[in-house]
Amino acid sequence: MKPEERDALELADRDRGSVLEEAIGRQLRKLRLDQDLTVVELSKAAGVSIAMISKIENGQTSPSLSTLHRLAEGLRIPLTTLFQQYEESRDASYVPAGEGLEIERRGTRAGHRYQLLGHGVRSEVDVEPYLITLNDESDAFPMFQHRGVEFIHILEGEVDYRHNDRIYNLKPGDSLLFDPQAAHGPEKLVKFPIRFLAVISYAQIP
Repeated sequence: MKPEERDALELADRDRGSVLEEAIGRQLRKLRLDQDLTVVELSKAAGVSIAMISKIENGQTSPSLSTLHRLAEGLRIPLTTLFQQYEESRDASYVPAGEGLEIERRGTRAGHRYQLLGHGVRSEVDVEPYLITLNDESDAFPMFQHRGVEFIHILEGEVDYRHNDRIYNLKPGDSLLFDPQAAHGPEKLVKFPIRFLAVISYAQIP
């Protein structure tokens, strides 16, 4: 690649990053004000400094995913809601192979690796697609519970997956669609590595 082509690509990436940062900042401020929270109150709820929140809301910094995750928890909203204004101008969310955003969820502490494969593109419904990877250091954890609807599709490995009082032996090509308000998750990790797609969908809370 010629130097001028590389420079043009870098400038384009920088411009896209700036637009994303500004969109996240606007959305964070809107969500905070919608809940009648001051910056100080959000700081205490999320464990993020006042200075950092101010910089994010003004589009002056590129926050880490862990920071955005804490802010989402402090606001009691799905993480993807923070990307909503950025996505409103697009009708697709493209993630190249291997570039899913790694985020922390409840199962992360059990050695489950989560890669977010896209952001919601419609305001009335949230969709969170994940690529989840389990290895021989991961723990079985059949106690997840959350709202919405969940769909999983096994890509590799073998797992005994619990939903409520039933256990499903899942192998590559197998799928499961279920109500995630019942306790669910891997009951027994049978064959490694285990990789599966998980898509969680739920209606936006007004």
